[in-house]
Amino acid sequence: MNDELQHLKNLGKTSAQWLHAVGIHSASDLRRLGAVDAYRAVRTRGFRASKVLLYAIEGALMDVHWNDIPAERKEALNRQLEAIAARQKIYNGRQTQGLRGFRTDV
Repeated sequence: MNDELQHLKNLGKTSAQWLHAVGIHSASDLRRLGAVDAYRAVRTRGFRASKVLLYAIEGALMDVHWNDIPAERKEALNRQLEAIAARQKIYNGRQTQGLRGFRTDV
């Protein structure tokens, strides 16, 4: 099997399988989604990926080893993740609040 993802720097068999499982099958798919959203898709699917996967994906997109990504870039990726998580928490809180007053007996 000629797996395009496995030919990218930092991505091995397991990370490629996880990415395939969430519908990412090529480098262009990965570029289109970006590191943060690809990582979130893998985590949302239930795979126990660490932050190293986030950095590995970013490194694959940059064609550098994940450990060579500047600290500032890693911090920016983490801030993006945190901002998305905060927005989802707010959204989920509003969604839950809206359902509290909903009558099901009518």
